Amino acid sequence: MSQAVPYTIVIGLEVHVQLLTRTKLFCRCPTTFGAPPNTQTCPVCLGLPGALPVMNRRAFELALRTAVALQCRIPPRTKWDRKNYFYPDLPKGYQISQYDLPLATNGYLEIADPAGRFAPKPIRIRRAHLEEDAGKSLHDEAAGVADSRIDLNRAGTPLLEIVTEPDIRSPLEAKTFLSELKLLLLYLEVSDCNMQEGSLRVDANINIHIPTASGMVATPIVEVKNMNSFRAVERALQYEAERQYVEWQATGLTKENAPKQTRGWDDQAEVTVAQRRKEESSDYRYFPDPDLAEVTIPAHQIERLRDEMGELPGALRKRLEQQYGLDAYASDVLVNQGKAVVAYFEQVARQCGDARRAANWIQQDVLRVLNERHIGIEQYPVAADELAELLRQVGDGQLITSRAREVLERMVQRGEKLEQAIAALGIQSVSSNQLRELCRQLVEANPRIAADVRAGKRQAVGALVGQAKKRNPNVNPAEVQRICLELIEQSE
Repeated sequence: MSQAVPYTIVIGLEVHVQLLTRTKLFCRCPTTFGAPPNTQTCPVCLGLPGALPVMNRRAFELALRTAVALQCRIPPRTKWDRKNYFYPDLPKGYQISQYDLPLATNGYLEIADPAGRFAPKPIRIRRAHLEEDAGKSLHDEAAGVADSRIDLNRAGTPLLEIVTEPDIRSPLEAKTFLSELKLLLLYLEVSDCNMQEGSLRVDANINIHIPTASGMVATPIVEVKNMNSFRAVERALQYEAERQYVEWQATGLTKENAPKQTRGWDDQAEVTVAQRRKEESSDYRYFPDPDLAEVTIPAHQIERLRDEMGELPGALRKRLEQQYGLDAYASDVLVNQGKAVVAYFEQVARQCGDARRAANWIQQDVLRVLNERHIGIEQYPVAADELAELLRQVGDGQLITSRAREVLERMVQRGEKLEQAIAALGIQSVSSNQLRELCRQLVEANPRIAADVRAGKRQAVGALVGQAKKRNPNVNPAEVQRICLELIEQSE
């Protein structure tokens, strides 16, 4: 937080991740986003009598892959339970979920902040379990008739719910955890994490611990819902912590004398709004689902997933820093762009021989084009070996940085190869003899500037550099400055 506050914020997150499957968790209905309402349903996801569920093996494997990446303990068997509650978009009257034997428990995800606003720390994962999604209520308040309709296309969509321990101590840490989790899921290719389409949803449990003369007191836990972006999560939790402190000052309510509450985030008003008393697990009357068998998880399956995992974001950042000498910020930017950008960087860095220069140019020039054109690195017009050769020429002094950027811009805009772009811009290498002769002429033609330099005003040589660039835009300004200073000193 930006300033000290008289309390400690305690946050735990519940993250629902839609798994990247073609069909639903217990039936063969498609999970395609944007289909007309109620066109992707069947007797199973409609909850019709006699329809029996069959588990989607692909969904289970994706969930298991995530659990392994989160360093979770995975039991040899897991089972399905019915979570009972009544809501219009839940046609069966219960949700198939997992209760006392979840898929995974006791994991963690390391988070860090390159800006140093908090120390690196592990956020413990209490549990991760599979469940089916409910449908969606469509409210029509805008038309003035306040009708509600139900779309059951999402009913039965496979979700992995990831529940953290209350280890998060600030809204910034919460936002950072979510960003790191999303990146991990994208690297694992288990979800597209599109919040706009509901593929990743977040609920947060928050309260504050306040030191008093009689000891530490804690406010009632509040579950905050309806947060549709990571930035909204940060703003909502910041507001809710401050609201709880103000309420405690006014009422003295604590978790011992007030119930848990669910509040919704109003993004336009930037406030949380009371919705209902928060349910306890006993309210859902969990019991084992009689239609689904237990799932056994052999140890060799877990080991195979671990062997196939590949390099994950945390380890990849550390390797880029150690192998290429990048700072934490540069490695974080590259890794956050995805595996393809990292591979592009590594090829450029190896071929040009200067990893830091490669990282800087990719961050400043390449990523700007990707963002402007809304494309991936696969569609970037300049191949890695071409960019590497351009940067090698910059490092060798054959091209000055400003001219090299002109070359890259032409390659991007016109799709030209490096040699074509250099020739089209009229860039020619300047020999050392040519450069020295040009500097000699400039020093002789500008005795006043030479006198100022001899008098201690070394910055005056900048005028000679400017004249040299006008005569030949291909000269290296740093070399012009060095040679001119050398010639002036020799003529004293």
